[in-house]
Amino acid sequence: MRIPLDYYRILGLPLAASDEQLRQAYSDRIVQLPRREYSQAAISSRKQLIEEAYVVLSNPKERSSYDRLYLAHAYDPDGNASSRVALEDRTQSSNGDPDTQNLSIEIAQEELVGALLILQELGEYELVLKLGHGYLANQNSAAVAKTGNNLLASEDFLGSPELPDIVLTVALACLELGREQWQQGHHESAAVSLETGQEMLAREGLFPSVQAEMQSDLYKLRPYRILELLALPLEKTAERRQGLELLQNILSDRGGIDGAGNDESGLNIDDFLRFIQQLRNHLTVAEQHKLFEAESKRPSAVATYLAVYALVARGFTQRQPALIRQAKQMLIHLGKRQDVHLEQSLCALLLGQTEEATRVLELSQEYEVLVFIREKSQDSPDLLPGLCLYAEQWLQNEVFPHFRDLIEQQALLKDYFANQQVQAYLEGLPTDAETTNEWAVMNRQFSQPQANPRHQSQTTGSRQFHQNGISDPELPATSNTRRPEYSNFSTTRPQTSPISSAGSAKPQTPMTPLSTAERTATTNQNLNGAAKSSPPRPTQKRKRRKPSQSANRERLPNRHPQQRRRTFASTLEGKTRLVWTVFASLLGILVFWVIVSTTFGWIKNLFAPAPAALESGQLFVQVNEPPIAIPDKNSKLQSPEGSLTETTAEEVIQTWLSTKAAALGPNHEVDGLQDILTGSALSQWRLVAQQDSADNRYRKYNHSVKVEYINKTEINPNRLVVVATVREATQFYENGQRKKSSDERLRVRYDLIRQEGVWRIQSMLVVY
Repeated sequence: MRIPLDYYRILGLPLAASDEQLRQAYSDRIVQLPRREYSQAAISSRKQLIEEAYVVLSNPKERSSYDRLYLAHAYDPDGNASSRVALEDRTQSSNGDPDTQNLSIEIAQEELVGALLILQELGEYELVLKLGHGYLANQNSAAVAKTGNNLLASEDFLGSPELPDIVLTVALACLELGREQWQQGHHESAAVSLETGQEMLAREGLFPSVQAEMQSDLYKLRPYRILELLALPLEKTAERRQGLELLQNILSDRGGIDGAGNDESGLNIDDFLRFIQQLRNHLTVAEQHKLFEAESKRPSAVATYLAVYALVARGFTQRQPALIRQAKQMLIHLGKRQDVHLEQSLCALLLGQTEEATRVLELSQEYEVLVFIREKSQDSPDLLPGLCLYAEQWLQNEVFPHFRDLIEQQALLKDYFANQQVQAYLEGLPTDAETTNEWAVMNRQFSQPQANPRHQSQTTGSRQFHQNGISDPELPATSNTRRPEYSNFSTTRPQTSPISSAGSAKPQTPMTPLSTAERTATTNQNLNGAAKSSPPRPTQKRKRRKPSQSANRERLPNRHPQQRRRTFASTLEGKTRLVWTVFASLLGILVFWVIVSTTFGWIKNLFAPAPAALESGQLFVQVNEPPIAIPDKNSKLQSPEGSLTETTAEEVIQTWLSTKAAALGPNHEVDGLQDILTGSALSQWRLVAQQDSADNRYRKYNHSVKVEYINKTEINPNRLVVVATVREATQFYENGQRKKSSDERLRVRYDLIRQEGVWRIQSMLVVY
């Protein structure tokens, strides 16, 4: 058998190597041993080839002849000049003629293992695979031809002494080739090489330790394979399906996206979350919907939040508001652990529930977003114009870019609400009042103690998903049927008027009530600067719905329409009596307050007369001692025992702003927050600072404060409200780079509480 090797390559030397380099290379190659899995016969075969190369090159005469033939081959690689490589016939004397075949050597069959070992050490992995597979195939064919029976041939082939070493060499070549391809970024090719070597060893039942080493590399390679497969074009369905299957296997091993299981990939929880975030850019909206909705049922808060994004994106682009309603219900579960009021408000807006959207928005702690929405809604009686504008920007900049098939999608609320299917579905939704009642019922159900909260959350989530009528997440159907109404729900909608950007719309008599979808669409149309509004449908006045007889019997079985009576407040007599009652009550309260204040002042002057004027006297002051004790500069600021003045309140707020700048600054000094904040404000700002530190973000502030007034309560002197005007100039940095800046003038309400003699801020709210 002929192997493409020469003596210089066997020893790892150049052609101009000195005798000293030759001896050193020979010594190093002899001492260097292959892996411990090889047999003694394989090690001896390798050693024999190294010694043969050293014997030829250490003899000056033979080396000179070999160099001449070596150079002749280098300049005439096709062998046209009859160049021959000096090779000894090991069965004859040293005077035999050398063989010729393009710098190759002739070896015996038992020396193949040693030659393959040397080729592998030289990094010729593909050549090892070619020679090894060819040898194994030839030996197997020869055994079959000899015995005439495949089973007997297999037993005879497996019984050959050199087989385990050759199989090991080929498998190790697959291992090293896979690692080399991994470093080059060809992850799927690397996986194929590793799986080939592992299957070969498993088929022969050899070397379990090497199989385990290959399996460990395959586990670590899985995230890279997933990214490479899912980044392929959408037409590569088979490869992308394989990537999704690998992703499901990893999630199963870890126990979910934020699970603590070991998938042998070497990624901790934070690394895996970054991997999922990177992976989202290669998945379509349908793939993310199916994946994250299934993962949210483990349950998983991260998967639930990602599923909300997928549901909103798919529901908006495919005009399926049923999916947005499902996302809104999932946010109800998520809202028990984190602030998702902004997302709830946006979902309510897309469902046409405008009053609920503005009401929930006020509960959000996203102060920068609230400032933007209020700024864009200055000429409107509510926050709806700014919320619509922010919803379009949110969809365009924060939602769509995470889906590979929605990057070029435009987010226009006008087109969304103009869709007939969307309008038909929104007409069947409960009103804002009904939604509030529904949320209260659901919150009461969630607040009840459960024997198994995990099981309860899973069953509640599946029940809510079932109510949406979505049987297949791949093809969600928007049902136009009306949701059944309960007896405590109103049967009519409150009358709402469209919001005009110019504010000059004249009310009609009688006023035709508009649906929430029409109201939101009209507002968005005015925001988009449309020159003309869409014409109303001719002669289609919305009238109050009259429930059918079956619905009346089902909801009000014991009530007849003729038995309904007008309430007390609806009659003229009742209204008049109510006005006089309120007036008399206010007058009585005023008289009672005058009597009590006069009596209290008289008693105070009687038992505690005002002190007389102080007699003038000379103060006793010493030069070496201050008149009052000077506190230590390292001591904490102590609040006065009396009531809080505007100066002290300004100092407290200024201390908070300085602490905020330090906590959100480059060093993220979070520990100082507990000295000025307490309650919900402390936990909220501590979470913001920790999140900025994890995302490598920080801010630089420049503040100025002016206290407007202090609202004191006589009931509890340890609590008061301070309203101040704060000018806040902010510079935002991310990864050390300045991203943006802002300069805002805010009117903020601070709720202060005195704890252990120190005033701390319990909560704060941006008024405007």
